[in-house]
Amino acid sequence: MEHIPDYVRHAGVRAWVADLAARCTPAAIHWCDGSQDEYDALCGQMVASGTFIRLNPDLRPNSFLARSDPGDVARVEDRTFICSLNPSDAGPTNNWVAPREMKTTLHRVFSGAMAGRTMYVVPFSMGPIGSPLSVIGIEVTDSPYVVVNMRIMTRMGRAVYDVLGDDGEYIPCVHSVGAPLAPGQADAPWPCNASEKYIVHFPEERSIWSYGSGYGGNALLGKKCFALRIASVLARDNGWLAEHMLILGVTDPAGETSYVAAAFPSACGKTNFAMLVPPAAFDGWRITTVGDDIAWIKPGDDGRPYAINPEAGYFGVAPGTSAATNPNAIATIRANTIFTNVALTPDGDVWWEGLGPAPEQALDWRGQPWTPGCGRKAAHPNARFTAPAAQNPVIDPDWEHPRGVPIQAFIFGGRRSTVVPLVYQAFNWTYGVYLAATMGSETTAAAAGALGEVRRDPMAMLPFCGYHVGDYFNHWLNFGRRLQNPPRIFGVNWFRTDAQGRFLWPGFGENMRVLQWIVERARGRAVSVEGPLGWVPRYEDLDWRGLESLDATDFGQLMSIDRDVWMKEILSHDELFLRIYDRLPKEMLSIRELIISSLWRSPKHWELAPERH
Repeated sequence: MEHIPDYVRHAGVRAWVADLAARCTPAAIHWCDGSQDEYDALCGQMVASGTFIRLNPDLRPNSFLARSDPGDVARVEDRTFICSLNPSDAGPTNNWVAPREMKTTLHRVFSGAMAGRTMYVVPFSMGPIGSPLSVIGIEVTDSPYVVVNMRIMTRMGRAVYDVLGDDGEYIPCVHSVGAPLAPGQADAPWPCNASEKYIVHFPEERSIWSYGSGYGGNALLGKKCFALRIASVLARDNGWLAEHMLILGVTDPAGETSYVAAAFPSACGKTNFAMLVPPAAFDGWRITTVGDDIAWIKPGDDGRPYAINPEAGYFGVAPGTSAATNPNAIATIRANTIFTNVALTPDGDVWWEGLGPAPEQALDWRGQPWTPGCGRKAAHPNARFTAPAAQNPVIDPDWEHPRGVPIQAFIFGGRRSTVVPLVYQAFNWTYGVYLAATMGSETTAAAAGALGEVRRDPMAMLPFCGYHVGDYFNHWLNFGRRLQNPPRIFGVNWFRTDAQGRFLWPGFGENMRVLQWIVERARGRAVSVEGPLGWVPRYEDLDWRGLESLDATDFGQLMSIDRDVWMKEILSHDELFLRIYDRLPKEMLSIRELIISSLWRSPKHWELAPERH
């Protein structure tokens, strides 16, 4: 094996990489140090190979565009596996294959998989390097695209080995694009394997193997694979939470900051909420971002839960992101950003649907000429940007504090045109776990033939939980029991519509009005009244300055609860519960009965009663 740097002292790492090299037969091995020089050299290498296009340095300094293979544009859920020893530990919501059988497959496909390519050894820390809440990983990959993205998305480089030392623990991650090169064979701009893909997790071994894809969560193994699927198992076994959640700070005019974590399924405004800009009337209020996608939450010595963002960058969806919807995201991606599958404008900048006025012409995400009237999307719907979190103008000053930030509230919300009110607070922790476990979101893709169909996505973790989801619910219940003062749990719904299908709530920055009430409730200050599902604000409990057009009647429509509709909603919860019944915590059935009882004793159409004076 080629020379190993002296700072790699861990004998286990050395032996593991040697074994992989013998199996994968790369042409060379590069031990990544995470330096700027290394990053620049790899980006330059990819410009030369056609993988990257260097963007106009005056418009997008040190930024690049990549175009993936059209067959490699998103996570592949049907090729994602949890290979636990016992199939029941994976549960019915995960794809399971016996570990021995999967290893036979992996040994076959990885044999010679890196021929003609460089094997990169990428050391990274999920979370601030050295934090007691962080975990180290090492990804071996044959993709320079993965290396440069991992440098943005994680704390990557030589300093990780200093923490790892001679015998520290790490999560081994193996990745190949699955496209070996024969001597003299020309490489593709975006190498991948069109016929075979495997994204595999071994929870007992704490290891990850990925083959065939070079894109996103399939290849950047620190993200969904490590930070959620494997980390959720670590969290279960060690008494913490690994969640698909944003973390934000809310600072009031007096300077007091409260932190909340929030979970939203896709297409529900998660990144926009993480970087929310308060309305002009909220002078003195400030929102800061700790994380936009993943939270690791561990109990502190003071009985409160503390959270870190294990990532160091944003791998955000580009379409729909604009100065109007998320000005802080636009500021974040001004430089040092990798764009994937967006359009290229004639002046060397990028564009996507929703960014602003369309250019008269461009090259679309496949590199084909595009004009506004051509009938095609310029950017792929899952087009991405990878940008350093430190460039976010509202990054929280404590976002890298090794202790984490104290969480005072959890927020859960899906896209529901009816049924769910704008905001409500669960009566207690167990009610809150039920709220989160039954969270659903309506599908928005009419082409799929199921427009408006509700997809259950417990805690927004259905594709990411690395073990049986019934055990996951029980772990949530136990986590709250061990806290002296557990965070309050809230449900929100920004997407309720009227009879004509128009949104009743303006959303975006106006969500600050709801967030303010949530924070004040978590602080024990805001007023509420009891509703059938939980505690709710009255119209006068929210700050309406600057939005006086939304009156008490409109607010009543946003908060109303129809008994018959909710009875059907609760019956639909059984579709999930019956799938996981063997491990479903019995508290879920008890809360279900209590909610039914509350609804049964409520008016057929429950609304906030007008105040009497």
